[in-house]
Amino acid sequence: MSAAADYTLPTGIVGLKGPVSKPAPGTLPLRGDLAHIALANGYLAAHYVIPIKRTLGDRDVTLKLGSRSDADEGATLAAGSEVELLDCEGDWVWLTAGPEGPSGYTLSDALVPADAA
Repeated sequence: MSAAADYTLPTGIVGLKGPVSKPAPGTLPLRGDLAHIALANGYLAAHYVIPIKRTLGDRDVTLKLGSRSDADEGATLAAGSEVELLDCEGDWVWLTAGPEGPSGYTLSDALVPADAA
């Protein structure tokens, strides 16, 4: 498995101080159940994850907004890009280009195998 991405973890009590606008799907790496650790001081989620650095394979990847082939399309990431793996759902992975996004789903075979990285 690849090394975890380098992030400073929040210290003290993490909390929100007022209403927060929900970002558009496919932008910030934020779902109701899970969010990128870098968003912990500004967005509420049931769990926060420290992402794992991975690399896309030899083809561009158009992220999906859901973990299914008929989901709406989001951003396209270039072949060979470094990405951050946040979650796995069967053959699908939820990943992001970084804490500011974009984020979305792709099939796990779009990633360079962890033991080859």
